[in-house]
Amino acid sequence: MVNKSYIFQFLRDLRNNNSKEWMDENRERYHSMKECWLHEIELILARLSKHNSDFERVNPKKTLSRINNNRRFHPDKPVYKDRITCSPAGRKAYDISTFFISIGPGESFIGGGIYHPQKELLEKIRAAIDYDGQLLKAIINQNDFVSFYGALNVYDDKLVTSPQNYNKNHKYIDLINHKSFTATTPLTEEQVTSSKFVDLVEEAYLKFRDLDQFLIKAITMKA
Repeated sequence: MVNKSYIFQFLRDLRNNNSKEWMDENRERYHSMKECWLHEIELILARLSKHNSDFERVNPKKTLSRINNNRRFHPDKPVYKDRITCSPAGRKAYDISTFFISIGPGESFIGGGIYHPQKELLEKIRAAIDYDGQLLKAIINQNDFVSFYGALNVYDDKLVTSPQNYNKNHKYIDLINHKSFTATTPLTEEQVTSSKFVDLVEEAYLKFRDLDQFLIKAITMKA
């Protein structure tokens, strides 16, 4: 069994020594850590493929985001991220709705959805809620969903008044006012390093899947 504690130890050291010089000196450790995570992703994809055969065709390396921060517009960011990720559907899913795992010292989580979609996609989701908000409400009120995720995440930019073209008394205005549609739950280091982690990922995916399908259908629906 792969020692996943090695991942957290490397990421802690990276957080405390976040520089290109340190990374260059620890490049072999970085690649060992990455291979450890890729092995876990292979297990995750194999498990999820039992529920969706599309996962069989995903290259584990294509599920990762770059560890380098994009500092072009945010030069104050550290050179490297102190976390490692996995989007089992692959990076191409980021602009739609995707299941997502992020692990790092003290701030790991699992879940998914779509964060800050472009205006066109946001309008499509709102239109879907306007048309069939009862379905979305039923999804996020399911006992399994609530017990695992609690509710949709609420961000600071959620509208306090109704968006243009929607009545403030709309039956589903609380859902329409969201500008992101995600549901996540935190992970402990013990959960990630446990031999049962793939079981937990499977559980998280199955309890997220109905929300994912609602969002994908809304976004890909032709006007």
